Amino acid sequence: MSANIASGAVLPDSADEKPTITKTAVAAAIAGNALEFYDFVIYAFFAVYIGKAFFPVGNEAASLLASVAVYGVGFLTRPLGGVVIGAFADKAGRKPAMILTVALITVGTLGLAATPSYASIGMAAPIIILICRLLQGLAIGGEVGPSTSLLVEGAPSGKRGLYASWQIASQGIAVLVGGLCGVLVSANLTEAQLADWGWRVPFLVSLILIPIAVYMRRKLPETHEDESGKSGAEIVATVVSGYRRYLILGILLLLAGAVSAQVGNYMTTYAIHTLKLPATLAQTGTLVGGLITFIAALAAGYLSDHYGRKALMIWPRVVLTVLVIPLFMLLHASPNAATLLFVTGTTALLAAMSGAASLVAIPELMPTAFRSTGTSLIYAIGVTLFGGTTQFIITWLLGVAGPLAPAWYMVVTSLITLWAMWMIPETRDVDVTK
Repeated sequence: MSANIASGAVLPDSADEKPTITKTAVAAAIAGNALEFYDFVIYAFFAVYIGKAFFPVGNEAASLLASVAVYGVGFLTRPLGGVVIGAFADKAGRKPAMILTVALITVGTLGLAATPSYASIGMAAPIIILICRLLQGLAIGGEVGPSTSLLVEGAPSGKRGLYASWQIASQGIAVLVGGLCGVLVSANLTEAQLADWGWRVPFLVSLILIPIAVYMRRKLPETHEDESGKSGAEIVATVVSGYRRYLILGILLLLAGAVSAQVGNYMTTYAIHTLKLPATLAQTGTLVGGLITFIAALAAGYLSDHYGRKALMIWPRVVLTVLVIPLFMLLHASPNAATLLFVTGTTALLAAMSGAASLVAIPELMPTAFRSTGTSLIYAIGVTLFGGTTQFIITWLLGVAGPLAPAWYMVVTSLITLWAMWMIPETRDVDVTK
């Protein structure tokens, strides 16, 4: 894409553009991304039990709040990962950056799975967990920019939306698999076993799969070779100074999506802690949400190739803004399996469609030389500021404002994001080769 995008100009794709990545390469890109998000969301799924294991601060509510706070700490290193690994991908290529992020997530996951409880090693336990969360945040902060850039740059002409939507779809896979593991573990263990060691099992499962992701990523093609000669610091400075408007709009574009995703991840804790539903049922709701996210993201990517990015961003978000409060009122009035699955599925459907189209548009706003850095910065900062604080905020708000607090928070953030969606240009037909 040329610099003319900054003035609102849109350039057509060349008619003879050929795909540069295969379906196997797409699978490699999303395999690592899915594993990284799987590890990240597993922490949210088992926050109640992790809180009891590492943060025994006096009562269940305070322990949960401490656990959720450390979950949020994992977002603090996302901007650092976005800056360092994003610029590395624009300098050295998408492939080495994507291998690096998988290596980092491996270290973080191993620490979470193997650290003894507070009862065994005292204060060392929460400190180790904190460090592992920071490593995971660093990895994910640097993951989205390179992998989304590779998908956008290597997609066949007219299919960028579908290819790039695999980014959100892979997050749905992560939630789906995490939810399935949660259901199986919860269904086959007692409450005491789950709290003692059962929550560690899903982390161990991902450690088995990580070598496969590394092997697949080593076979990836490269879609970008740096010809600018700029250092990483110069690349970041160019993005910040030359594309400030799109950085700000992109961050606001992700606001509601980040909040919706974290509310979805929090639904397990919400169902157990607030609605007093069984753990197995709560995990089933998460599983359904992940499945619908996977399907809806791909549908939105396909439709955005035909009808444009903005239509698929705006309309699902408008519908969700209108429906979310009535949905939570229904769930609170009838806290059972049917309403939990209905509410979780509906919010996941609408949020995923809007979020997938948004994540397609963001890298299309940036030129090739800075695409990874720009996308990484937007994603990491947006998710850190808004997604990283969501679970802590709604946990606190539930005690202050009642059970509808998550819905009200989604409404407020959605209104801000809708304004940003209106302000950005349509990017479906930009030339991403420049």
